[in-house]
Amino acid sequence: MGKLGISIYPEKSTFEKDKAYLDLAHEYGFKRVFTSLLQIKDDKEKVLSEFKAVVDYANSLGFEVMVDINPALFDQLGVSYNDLSFFHELGADGIRLDIGMTGQEEARMTRNPYNLKIEINMSSGTSYVDNIMSFSPNQKNLLGSHNFYPHRYSGLDYDHFVFCSEKFRKHNLNTMAFVNSREADFGPWPTQDGLCTLEEHRTLEISTQVKHLMLTGLIDDITIGNAYASEEELNAMSKAFFADYPSIKVVPHKDITEAERVCLFDNLHSYRGDRSAYMLRSTMTRIYYKDKDFPPHHTVDMTRGDVLIDNEGYGQYKGETQIALKEMKNDGRVNVVGRISDSEMFLLDFLKPWSNFKLIEDKSN
Repeated sequence: MGKLGISIYPEKSTFEKDKAYLDLAHEYGFKRVFTSLLQIKDDKEKVLSEFKAVVDYANSLGFEVMVDINPALFDQLGVSYNDLSFFHELGADGIRLDIGMTGQEEARMTRNPYNLKIEINMSSGTSYVDNIMSFSPNQKNLLGSHNFYPHRYSGLDYDHFVFCSEKFRKHNLNTMAFVNSREADFGPWPTQDGLCTLEEHRTLEISTQVKHLMLTGLIDDITIGNAYASEEELNAMSKAFFADYPSIKVVPHKDITEAERVCLFDNLHSYRGDRSAYMLRSTMTRIYYKDKDFPPHHTVDMTRGDVLIDNEGYGQYKGETQIALKEMKNDGRVNVVGRISDSEMFLLDFLKPWSNFKLIEDKSN
């Protein structure tokens, strides 16, 4: 099972605030902490004193703490890839290499005596991970994580994200990506327009970002890049991540009937395997509710994302739930009972035939 994570930046906050955030995240099932030493300019004693208290507290709650570093920081702190005792003394469970080395060093680091995890950058799109694998690393200690992008419009394109992620998937390595909190207002650097991996996630609700990453099948762990997310966001992220089935938000039509509402929101839907290019069919509602009335109403022409229920004019299909995938003409036998929320319309591309999903009411409209 994958893990949820938060990010903390001790030099930008106070121990009390970080402690409260860790407590809250722990309550909602979060297990990972990301923090960064990249912006540290002082000596290693100061680093230890600033970070160790909060890292120790995170460890006491069972969090796995990963620290972001780069080769220049090794020199600054007097650390060698042959001796990772500094990070062990800090209380870290692993280090994330923001910039890679030759591959041989990374492989050697995975065989450290402290069993520290070595997390490498997934976002470059090079053969970096293949190179490391050629030096026989301890794969249990080798992880991958994407970057986050503080600058608006600089986040990863989805196709590049897939290309990069598949390089790690083929080696069965654990993968992580960052999502963005709308409520958080700081990160490791002075400027940030949010801290997400995928650019298309920057303005989305956190639960939608999580659902998308999970539906790709490419990401194990998901971490909030910026701090501090609100309790509402932590709760929504936890529900989306730990849900038995993905859920898609629907804005119901104002004239939806009670029977139609039951079809949509009180059932686990199954995407029929003999798929159509025009509609996603969830056929069981026509069997469950064959004795209910589905009179014609709102029988307008259909566009992608419309949620449909066949009315009594369709005979044995009466009560079948569908989602339009293309424009279709309506001859009066199909009720348009709602619409997939604009922010989650793109998730339709990630639902697969024979998969199960839920529809939930979007109450933000």
